[in-house]
Amino acid sequence: MIDLVVKAGPLIQGALVMTVFLGLSSAVIGTGLGLVIALCRLSSIRLLRWVAFSFVSIFCGTPLLLQLLLIYFGLPHYGIDLAPVPTAILALSLCAGAYISENFRSGILGVDKGQIEAAQSIGMGPVRTLFRIVLPQAVRIAAPSLGTRYIALMKDTSLASTITVVELTKVAEQIGSNTFRYMEMFIIAGVLYWLINQVLTFFQLWVESRLSKGIK
Repeated sequence: MIDLVVKAGPLIQGALVMTVFLGLSSAVIGTGLGLVIALCRLSSIRLLRWVAFSFVSIFCGTPLLLQLLLIYFGLPHYGIDLAPVPTAILALSLCAGAYISENFRSGILGVDKGQIEAAQSIGMGPVRTLFRIVLPQAVRIAAPSLGTRYIALMKDTSLASTITVVELTKVAEQIGSNTFRYMEMFIIAGVLYWLINQVLTFFQLWVESRLSKGIK
């Protein structure tokens, strides 16, 4: 197996970089999108609540693979032709945003309403209350579930191989096909995914410990 890693080293390295890039870029976009959707779900405006609920219902209620294929093969029929990598980032971000919005929504709902009322009583506006009082506490509450979502997102990047994105799973399949050493290549890919997610797990634990110190 070591000889296979050495021979395929450059391909594996490039695929590893692509996998991490897909995961991190989708996590950043999905987090921003998820926060906006969560705020819309909690808005007093009925139309925003309805649009946000529909978004979450669609992207949480259908398979990510189907969403990926619809964007890649379906949008060109309407004149929107995206390359494989942007397609993968778009699909991953939309799906992640739907799930992350629920993490943020639960975190925001977990904040004591008395603190919001106290902030308003001293003259804080809605935006300042949101960013100074609500969101810091909501992030603490949602941190464990957010960390789990990011780990799942990193694993979901493997689906990008279905639209020819050369990430870990695609490279494992290609090298396995050329060498007929499928088992070894998929084990190598599995170990690399595990290592990436171990790093994310330790980072999540570190963030949670830092956030818990802020509560004391």
